[in-house]
Amino acid sequence: DEFRVGLSPRAVGELVAHGHRVLVETTAGHGIAEEDGAYRAAGGEIAADAAEVFAHSELIVKVKEPQPSEYERLRENQILFTYLHLAPDSAQVQALMKSGCIAVAYEMVTSPGGTLPLLVPMSEIAGRMAVQVGAYHLHKYSAGSGILLGGVPGVAAGKVLILGGGVAGGNAARIAVGMGAQVTVLDRDVARLRALGDLFDGRVKTLFSTQRQVTDMVTGADLVIGTVLIPGANAPKLIPRDLLGAMKNGSVIVDVAIDQGGCCDTSRVTTHHDPVYLVDGVVHYCVANMPGGVPRTATEALNNATLPYVLAIADKGIRQALSDDAHLRQGLSVCRGRLTCRAVAAAQSRPFSDPDAALRAV
Repeated sequence: DEFRVGLSPRAVGELVAHGHRVLVETTAGHGIAEEDGAYRAAGGEIAADAAEVFAHSELIVKVKEPQPSEYERLRENQILFTYLHLAPDSAQVQALMKSGCIAVAYEMVTSPGGTLPLLVPMSEIAGRMAVQVGAYHLHKYSAGSGILLGGVPGVAAGKVLILGGGVAGGNAARIAVGMGAQVTVLDRDVARLRALGDLFDGRVKTLFSTQRQVTDMVTGADLVIGTVLIPGANAPKLIPRDLLGAMKNGSVIVDVAIDQGGCCDTSRVTTHHDPVYLVDGVVHYCVANMPGGVPRTATEALNNATLPYVLAIADKGIRQALSDDAHLRQGLSVCRGRLTCRAVAAAQSRPFSDPDAALRAV
């Protein structure tokens, strides 16, 4: 169910203008309504299948992490630039290390301001989508409680609880407020809570997050949206299994953090075609590639963020590009058999290798 594409025709045209040869898997752009002809017009070459792209490319640009069927296609010194989300995925880590490739994770690249610039656009989309899909699954025919999130005159609006006030959480709050819901955001960053309070002019209740506060608020919510992120690491389990029995029957959990393992004990990865399941009468929505549901918007937003880094790697080579940009170097996760992301190493109890030392060996 993944329809986003790592490079749009516009992005391919930029790479070609820089003197690079770009191979594009045939029909790669169908999900964003771009035919092979658009890629040819931009100067790209159409490969018969993904295997040909892997076989003949020095740099692989994707959206999702490599799938098990792609593990054996990766080779030594090949550069992989995509979302990886390695902390909960031991099999992928093992495969990347075995391949000898150089894997740079979008979600770990930083900025001078301390943000995650390649994660931000997808977090914005996932946060906004979370309220839309949550409101939909509150419908009775979707096993929800039958609540209209915005209410009507004389009937109370639904209660939305957002765990985490970062980019995804803030965007979820924006949509939930716009729909007329009663919105509460929990976070441990008081400065962020203050900023959200100012941004929404008091229309969002902000609370400092403690386990007791989470328990009290979750049990009263109609829609819970989990957006908590610890870069590179597993998401903290904020909603334990035994709390579900105290939640409203037909309430909905949208676990935006599922690609990092999820913030609910009962969360497991689902797909756009089969997005929800019930546990103790609570609807769980745990689609790991939520922005893949709106691939045209998501691809353009992602390409806007990633293209400067793709150009830097292609123009300079991976060693020089990472040496010149300490923020891009933060994304280096696996390098020729070495695990170079400290958070992933800790999450999986694996040996950690210093990225600078690993890079010198390239």
